[in-house]
Amino acid sequence: MATQRRRRSGSTRTGQRSGNRVRNRDNEGIIPVLAMAVREVERAVAGRQLTSGQRARFQAAALLARAERANVRSDESLTPAQRDTQLKRLEGLATILAQIATREPSLFSLLQEDAEVSDATRRLEREMQQQAGIEVEDEPEPEPTYPLVGRDRTALPQSVVQAQLANPFQVPDFSQTAPKVHGYLAGWELIEPLLNSFEQAAPGAPASMSLPEPRPILLPDGLDLMPHQARLLAAVAEGHRTFLLADEPGLGKTAQALLAAQAANAFPLLAIVPNVVKTNWAREAKMWTPSRSVTVVHGDGLDVDGFADIVVVNYEVLDRHVGWMGEHGFRGLVVDEAHYIKNKKSQRSQNVLEVSDRIRQRVARPLLMALTGTPLINDIDDFRAIWQMLGWIDEKRPGNVLMAALEETGFTPADHAFYPAARQSVVDLGIVRRRKVDVAADIPARRIADLPVELEGAMGRSIREAEEQLAKRLVGRYRAALEHRRTGYSIVGVDGIDHELVRRVAEREIAEGSESKTGDNVFTMVRKIGQAKAELATDYAVQLARSAGKVVFFAKHLDVMDTAEEIFARRGVGATSIRGDQTRKARDEAIDSFVNDPDTHVIVCSLTAAGVGINLQVASNVVLAELSWTNAEQTQAIDRVHRIGQTEPVTAWRIIAAQTIDAKIAELIDSKAGLAARALDGADEEATSTADVQVETLAAILTEALTEAADD
Repeated sequence: MATQRRRRSGSTRTGQRSGNRVRNRDNEGIIPVLAMAVREVERAVAGRQLTSGQRARFQAAALLARAERANVRSDESLTPAQRDTQLKRLEGLATILAQIATREPSLFSLLQEDAEVSDATRRLEREMQQQAGIEVEDEPEPEPTYPLVGRDRTALPQSVVQAQLANPFQVPDFSQTAPKVHGYLAGWELIEPLLNSFEQAAPGAPASMSLPEPRPILLPDGLDLMPHQARLLAAVAEGHRTFLLADEPGLGKTAQALLAAQAANAFPLLAIVPNVVKTNWAREAKMWTPSRSVTVVHGDGLDVDGFADIVVVNYEVLDRHVGWMGEHGFRGLVVDEAHYIKNKKSQRSQNVLEVSDRIRQRVARPLLMALTGTPLINDIDDFRAIWQMLGWIDEKRPGNVLMAALEETGFTPADHAFYPAARQSVVDLGIVRRRKVDVAADIPARRIADLPVELEGAMGRSIREAEEQLAKRLVGRYRAALEHRRTGYSIVGVDGIDHELVRRVAEREIAEGSESKTGDNVFTMVRKIGQAKAELATDYAVQLARSAGKVVFFAKHLDVMDTAEEIFARRGVGATSIRGDQTRKARDEAIDSFVNDPDTHVIVCSLTAAGVGINLQVASNVVLAELSWTNAEQTQAIDRVHRIGQTEPVTAWRIIAAQTIDAKIAELIDSKAGLAARALDGADEEATSTADVQVETLAAILTEALTEAADD
């Protein structure tokens, strides 16, 4: 926290009231600084060049404007006229901020009282205060139980304190001591030669460590492992504890990591993941390791279960939790999409490296896994942070295990033979890389992978409130209709609900909603959910494009497509699109660019305009950013990629907004198609109309609301 002391010159408090003096006062203080910041963000939004830095500037300006309004209201030295003038200027700024957010809806979440405040935002706040002549002084913080490493915000959830008090001592694992290092390479610079050994690798050099044959493993009912997954678990069972798991997307890295922790008894386990897959990690943990409890860290972690076996945290909030996570006694660490830490100078990378280092200090042989389909983004130097996180190297030299392996080669960097031998030494530490085409016999030719995401911020709250209002409206209609039918004949189920009447109420709601263009009906809510998922779905498509090649991105609504294309442009990912209003020539040019241009990584497609009649089999990954109302439309979209001539297994990543109507729609689509038909190609599917799914979705919402009301 910080306090601010204003520097005011005596002249501003004199009785002079000249026009020149008033104009000088207008140009002093924090308000002119905020106005400049707001104008800069406004220009960025208008030019569709909104960056993360501009988002931080927007939030910093909003926070400072809010604080200044409180200061002006409480400043007794101001005359009523001066106070009114300052408040009007601040109201003007607030209006502009709201207008900017209207043009860029993703900014609305930054205006909320409970919005997360990043380090970049805090830094910009201080800079603006200093520009305004405000002295910012640090307030004394209470002595923490762990060292602070340049962080503005830290958290220590009460449940974590209770867990640590319940188990204050951890038995170290010294089952295998570190290998002895003789030291003849001690004077050599080795990190650069190690990196060079990968950059200059001979064609056909092994990219993956040797893995043992699969062995039997006890799995939850209904689940099975593919052979390539079982081989990695066999290595864990034999005692291997560090892995750079670089399998291509769709080959089950999450399941391998969770089951590896089970095989190594590496609990409690910490998983550091991107925000877009945080919910999916919790779901996968419950599926693959049902006997283990899992908790997800949100914000300051007030609802964290400190006794959980598996803790999932996203990169964006990790800085608040590094302290207690370093002391919690984790015996395993998984870093998902580990290429996120390629820049060692970033705060994100430093947080991850600190957690890893502190875990390795407390546990002699923890399970450490870096998961990424793209271990290298820019150049060979991207390996550094991942290797350091795994403990293979430190800042300047190889770790003991790698150093011992290098010395066993008998070579030095002056010897040509050192480089292939050194590369193999690193690979043997745990690099595992399999491609879809290499394990094609192990996986279905087509599969749909659901990726649940949490809708947070103002948009998420708005959607949940709209769903609550919809449920209340449906219940009201049901009760009114039931009262009207008291003298008539009705069929009431064993649960006390007239399900025929429920369906009639749902049909009426659908009929009125399809005619209405305003209000919160099922169609407007589905559209809002699509808008809220757009950025998360696009983020995941960016990851796929960088790790697995070309990606087909499907959406229903134009505004979702627009958002996706803007984000792809900001991220430097080449993209083209297929829309319903295109000419045939423009459509053909877009397809040709995607198929033949190596710099066009993504094609953004309308579900209705591009669902049939085109061939996009140059890709093997599909992102379904919005759900269709029928499985047939979804299947048609996937079949643009999964068709004759496709040489690789196809994975369709379906982005689903957890705990919303989105999840109910997905469940109904699946029930109509059949889970087995989704997992295996070629199975017959039950014909289902759009209206059926729409009505049954609302019927499910109404039935659930009536059941909850009866329970209350």
